[in-house]
Amino acid sequence: MIEISGIPKLLRPVMVTAFEGWNDAADSATDAIEALESSWDAKPLGALDPEDYYDFQVNRPTVSLVDGVSRRVSWPTTRLSLATSVADLRDVILVRGLEPNMRWRSFCAEIIDVAVGLGVEEVVNLGALLSDSPHSRPVPVTGTAVDGDTARRLGLEQSRYEGPTGIVGERESPAVAEISVGQFLHSVGETGERRGDPAHNQRGDQHHDEGQTSEDQNIGVPD
Repeated sequence: MIEISGIPKLLRPVMVTAFEGWNDAADSATDAIEALESSWDAKPLGALDPEDYYDFQVNRPTVSLVDGVSRRVSWPTTRLSLATSVADLRDVILVRGLEPNMRWRSFCAEIIDVAVGLGVEEVVNLGALLSDSPHSRPVPVTGTAVDGDTARRLGLEQSRYEGPTGIVGERESPAVAEISVGQFLHSVGETGERRGDPAHNQRGDQHHDEGQTSEDQNIGVPD
């Protein structure tokens, strides 16, 4: 359960999410969220209880020294932060964490419940995939939307992808119907030896099936 208190009424809030794992080649999506947290001076808002969603033998906690004496354990989880009045246009809830090892539907429902409780109008999921993307050319970006209305409003494709998916593809929470949801995936260049990787082939198929568009879609948040 995410405990959030003392939050004032937000200004047309939008939620932007990214999760390490299947949909985060080279950590590009979560690095983008981290950069936004720094650029927009986002403040911590809350975190999920990792006990419910993570296998600590897969995603191990880390230990660090405090003042060279006591030890502090940091548990892997998903954290939320708030950037207020971005360019005086909107408040932005940034969600950054790990793709859960279990209970995906409960995980998504918990985040969506928070979004609904905070009055979020739109959710934007960020991801990255491996592909043959030369560094000398603009990075291809794929933009899709869950529903036709959002796709038409933002000039996106409506996803018709079928196959293996990551946490950003989980759409079973009934609350999702109350919020516009979009997704942006950008391609990350790779070395030749990765081309035979089945995971790469699946992600590459997803990229080509969903179609490409520009990432600077108008959701009312500046670059």
